[in-house]
Amino acid sequence: MARTDTNLPPAPQASHDKELVPRILIVAVCTLVLTILALVTWARVTDQPVTYVPPKGEITHERTFHLTGDMAGSATVTELNGTLIADLSPEEGGFISGVWRVIQRERTKHRVAEDGPLTLVRYETGRIAIYDPSTGWSADLMGFGADNARAFARLLAQ
Repeated sequence: MARTDTNLPPAPQASHDKELVPRILIVAVCTLVLTILALVTWARVTDQPVTYVPPKGEITHERTFHLTGDMAGSATVTELNGTLIADLSPEEGGFISGVWRVIQRERTKHRVAEDGPLTLVRYETGRIAIYDPSTGWSADLMGFGADNARAFARLLAQ
């Protein structure tokens, strides 16, 4: 027979009242999201121009070349006539090979030849950009940091 003791305190119950996230934080995040949504909607409805685009300026140097790479990070850069510009190991060509992978993905999406030439340009402002004429894709390389932009700047200098 089981013994029942009525003098024992009640078992502790789980408190469902305790807030895991403070209510003020939830209100703040919701306010932020709604404010951003309102600003973006206003900009789209009133057809506001895109601002804060990096200045381009005049082109001071331009080079067209072929770029190949592999998943390990190696990259090979050749002139249009096949002359070798740079043969980069995975340690040297990691970023350049990463750009090659992005370009391959864009070319696959656009269903164009994967071996087309690329154009690298330097503007009078010092900015460097890469452009793929076959897809219209381009990237301002300064957005990836000075070291990565310098990797492509060396290709312009060679």
